[in-house]
Amino acid sequence: NWSGSLIVASLTGAFGSSFLYGYNLSVVNAPAAYIKKFYNETWERRYGFSVDESTLTLLWSITVSIFAIGGLVGAIIVTPIAKFFGRKCTLLLNNVFAVTAALLMSLSLLAGSFEMLILGRVIMGVDAGISLSALPMYLSEISPKEIRGSLGQVTAIFICIGVFTGQVLGLPEIFGQESRWPFLFGAIVVPSLIQILILPFLPESPRYLLLEKHNTSKAEKAFQRFLGKDDVSHEIEEVLAESRVQRNTKLVSILQLLRMRAVRWQVITVVVTMGCYQLCGLNAIWYYTNNIFSEAGINHETIPYVTLSTGAVETLAAVFSGLVIERLGRRPLLIGGFGLMIVFFAVLTVSLTLQNTVHWLPYLSIFCILAIIASFCIGPGGIPFVLTGEFFQQSQRPAAFMIAGTVNWLSNFAVGLLFPFIQAGLQTYCFLVFAAICFAGATYLFFVLPETKHKTFHEISQAFAKRNKVTLEMQEMNHYPGERKSSAEQESNFTSSLDNGESKKGIV
Repeated sequence: NWSGSLIVASLTGAFGSSFLYGYNLSVVNAPAAYIKKFYNETWERRYGFSVDESTLTLLWSITVSIFAIGGLVGAIIVTPIAKFFGRKCTLLLNNVFAVTAALLMSLSLLAGSFEMLILGRVIMGVDAGISLSALPMYLSEISPKEIRGSLGQVTAIFICIGVFTGQVLGLPEIFGQESRWPFLFGAIVVPSLIQILILPFLPESPRYLLLEKHNTSKAEKAFQRFLGKDDVSHEIEEVLAESRVQRNTKLVSILQLLRMRAVRWQVITVVVTMGCYQLCGLNAIWYYTNNIFSEAGINHETIPYVTLSTGAVETLAAVFSGLVIERLGRRPLLIGGFGLMIVFFAVLTVSLTLQNTVHWLPYLSIFCILAIIASFCIGPGGIPFVLTGEFFQQSQRPAAFMIAGTVNWLSNFAVGLLFPFIQAGLQTYCFLVFAAICFAGATYLFFVLPETKHKTFHEISQAFAKRNKVTLEMQEMNHYPGERKSSAEQESNFTSSLDNGESKKGIV
């Protein structure tokens, strides 16, 4: 049951967050030549001579890759922000970074400063790092368990829509011209302003209100808005079952989470899935796309329009995943997605190696590119974010997303740094490296990952208890060693809070 508030919250949250991440991945591709020309003209105006080719390449590489450094910073600082301000307010405050970055990048040409563009990319990366942790956290906490996977896929869907939008706006008829490229970066303010206007009228995460702020009255109202019904006693009681373990405990730090035996395999699984998410080779696909299209005989002026097919396939595959995830489950989509990528990477390697000998093989390469993109978006493209929100208890979740975000952005940066050397050394065989990574990830997930669809957070913890070699009772004790109150004391405290008017009497 999708209530109006749930739909608006997910769409608005994603439009001002994950959409911008996807948009900024693709937006620099179309105006690359014009931006490099701007760098050269600025250098010549300052120093009286043109910049040499190696320095220009270095400046451009920094412009593109520094986005990941900003993302790493955002992933590191998101935990204290989300704890202090809450999930919704974190998304709102994050727009300060987006608007600041948009102004710096869009005004860089007018100011004659390429440093403004680079600084704007860093700040935009911080925005992306925060949003890719805060948004899945918010969506996982406001959704019923029956649709938690579908709602979580909204993050991936809007990343794909953002990539596609960046490709469309970069066409020569729109902003893909020398005089108009700053508008590509100025457009970032539109999703941010829409989120600022709508999100304040929606509730905060009810789980955050109940478990971290201990405000039962507001939590009940938030549940009523998001679930679209008046009687939310079952949902309140379900969360309180977790609250009895976590009430009056401190937020778990990263070091504490890493030391907890009770969540050891959850942490390892998140690290593996997030690492494979970035290292599985999709960035390499984007690198090869124009070259493969050119080898297929497509006119150079037509390539930007044909490239739109990659963004369209990506978006359709993500939407398909969101529609079927609650039927098929996380496990088949994730493992199946990696499995299909292995097959198409192998075929692509053969096709690229032999394409000069057989005239129709370049078209097979195009098909493989689209198939790899679709396979990625069906599972690996969004499910890692869903799993990170599902694996951990409330007070562990911010630290878990910080770990996931750190792995995500470090892997992103590593691909950008190492791929040119891999490609130079292995040529078309570089895709076999990514096929091996996909195989390793799929094998691990086949043996370790339990199915989490339609399960409560408590049931998911039980699924990992045996592998972590702890009983459920030990698992609960190990969540917060030395800080947990007795069950009787917690019940007494909660009853007292009800008597003091924090909630309606009929909830328990």
